[in-house]
Parts: sequence; structure tokens; C-alpha cells
Amino acid sequence: MIGKVKQDYIKKGIASPVWGVLVILCSLVTWARVQYNFNNGFDIWLLIFFAVIPQIYFSVKEKNQKKFVAHDDSTITFVWTAFGICIFIATFYNSKYGNNVMSTIFMMLYGIPTFITGGIFKFKPMIFGGLICWVFSIISIYTPAPIDMLLMASCGLFAWLIPGIILWTNYQKQKKAHV
Repeated sequence: MIGKVKQDYIKKGIASPVWGVLVILCSLVTWARVQYNFNNGFDIWLLIFFAVIPQIYFSVKEKNQKKFVAHDDSTITFVWTAFGICIFIATFYNSKYGNNVMSTIFMMLYGIPTFITGGIFKFKPMIFGGLICWVFSIISIYTPAPIDMLLMASCGLFAWLIPGIILWTNYQKQKKAHV
């Protein structure tokens, strides 16, 4: 029984690198588009919506494989769902009103679920990533939009990509140890 509980608590870390790479890619393309004055033909940030579909699929699949739902898992689900709803609302607001300061808001929002998740699981890379998002959010108040995109790319790196790689590596090591 204890072994099964431990196995369910192993975090694979698949979603974090995917979202980290996606935020980094979209931010850098946006930066390059503004910096070099070119049009890529579509809003690169729409890729986020295409990534949501596989994320939902894998989340449902993983949920169906679990034999129980721990309190931590339930809490994390609510935190990240609230984050997703807030990002959707902020994106809708940005598309309707064309607000140039939304990158500051997005970075602030990135920090919230990252910091909370890191705190719940006592995972320092995510705690640090959440703090970095907030620091970069404050810095972005004083920087022009192209620099904000570089800060946002850095948020994706520190909040999701690096912690996700660490989680994935740890998961692979634990998987090999239990095979």
C-alpha cells in the first residue's frame, strides 16, 4: 500500500517542459517580430490553445490511472485550473482592448501557481521559478515591450522548463529504480 502511494506521488514533469518551451518560443518569436519588424502571418500565442488539448487529454488519462486522489492533487488541480481561467480572461481582455502592459500581468500570473505548487510539494526549483516570475513582472513595469518578451521567455525557462527537466529526470531515475 505504501509503495502504491509513493508511486502515485512521483511527478513525471511532462507538462512543465512543454509549457516552458511553448512560452519561451512564443515570447522569442514575439520579441523577434517587434525587434526586426516582420509579420509571421498569425498570432504565435494561439499555439497555447493548441497545447491545451493534449494537456487535457494527458491529465484525464493520468487521473483515470490513479487509484486514489490525494488532497495535494486536488489542491493543485484547483490552483492550475484557476490559473488557466485567469490566463484565458487576461488573453481575452488583451485581444479586445490591446493593452500593452499585459506582459506584466501574465508574468505575475505565471508566478502564482508555480510558487504554490512548489510550496505544496516542497520543490525549490518551482518556488524559485515563481519568485523569478514576480521579480521579472516588477522589472517589466520599467522596460519596453520587446524586453518584456525576453523577460517572459526567462519566466518560461525558470518557472517551467528547468523545474520540468528536473522532475522528468527524477521520475526517470525512480522509474528505473523500481523496475
